[in-house]
Amino acid sequence: MDRRKFVTATGLAGAAGLLAACSKTESGGTETQTTAAVKEQSLEWKMVTTWPRDFPGLGTGVNRFAENVERLSNGRLKIKVFGGNELVPPYEVFDAVQQGTAEMGHGAAYYWKGRIAATQIFSGVPFGLTGHELNGWYYYGGGLEIYQEAYQPHGVIPFVMGNTGVQMGGWFNKEINSVSDLAGLKMRIPGLGGEVLKRAGGTPVNVPGSELFTALQSGTIDAAEWIGPFNDLAFGLFRAAKYYYYPGWQEPGSGLECLINADAWATLPPDLQEMVRVACKASTLDVYSEFEAMNGSALKTLVQEHGVELRAFPDDVLQDLKHHTLEALEQLAAEDEWTGRAWASMKAYMEQIRPWTEIGEQYYLNHC
Repeated sequence: MDRRKFVTATGLAGAAGLLAACSKTESGGTETQTTAAVKEQSLEWKMVTTWPRDFPGLGTGVNRFAENVERLSNGRLKIKVFGGNELVPPYEVFDAVQQGTAEMGHGAAYYWKGRIAATQIFSGVPFGLTGHELNGWYYYGGGLEIYQEAYQPHGVIPFVMGNTGVQMGGWFNKEINSVSDLAGLKMRIPGLGGEVLKRAGGTPVNVPGSELFTALQSGTIDAAEWIGPFNDLAFGLFRAAKYYYYPGWQEPGSGLECLINADAWATLPPDLQEMVRVACKASTLDVYSEFEAMNGSALKTLVQEHGVELRAFPDDVLQDLKHHTLEALEQLAAEDEWTGRAWASMKAYMEQIRPWTEIGEQYYLNHC
């Protein structure tokens, strides 16, 4: 910028600030009038979630998001958060936002695969991008644009809002020593992971988090993957199953999402829209960081205090599951346009970024 213009603009801004200050000092009613105007413009939105209220990491992350938006907007946008089943059932969050029952929602995209097939890609794919890589794809690899275009016909706008990082492979009541041990296995596992398990001979079952413990303990399901030590400890899943398997092949880095009703979004002035965007992005860092910080101590508690037995999936089991994953992805991509576009974009990004991951963070962790 030309220095003279900068000085002039700065001077004008300063003068405006001084005039405003004088006005407030000289006129006792000005400050009250300004506060009243802000209150008149304030909006109160509802946000429904798939998680139990105040659930560690997921529910509490949403709470902090709502608090951040209210602070950033100086109270102009207040968001009331509802846990799963408080206003709508967990798996009806997308419908509630689409229909305007709530202006916002929070969950994992693959829960809506019955509405939009490509959501299975947007959550992250088995044997795919890690949490760091997935964020890179969304923010700098074209992923966010495809993500929002795919939702547009449904009157819903999605934003990335959280990431769990690499998950655990799940809780099992029997050891998995070979591919044959997956045959007939009833397992709570959503998204593409469920499709892969089905191709390997198992039976995927979609159970909300709030019902997970009971289903596993009662034998309704034989195994369950939820997230990782931080959340699994909070749910007490160690009381319902003996073996805790790793790695989380099905979710190496799972993105969470904020859903916004498109009509409601259009009513927000540009500055409030930008505040929501920034708060979503900040929440992604916040939630991801909390999971990274808390999983270590939670794992220690599970193993040392509760006697959980850690098990690694055999290499041949992982290879078989990876084979089924690639087959499923190619078939789904061929059947659905948005899935095809999203998978092509993600796959190209993975081919670009993975060599760096291998000689960067992965090599460092393996050799240092």
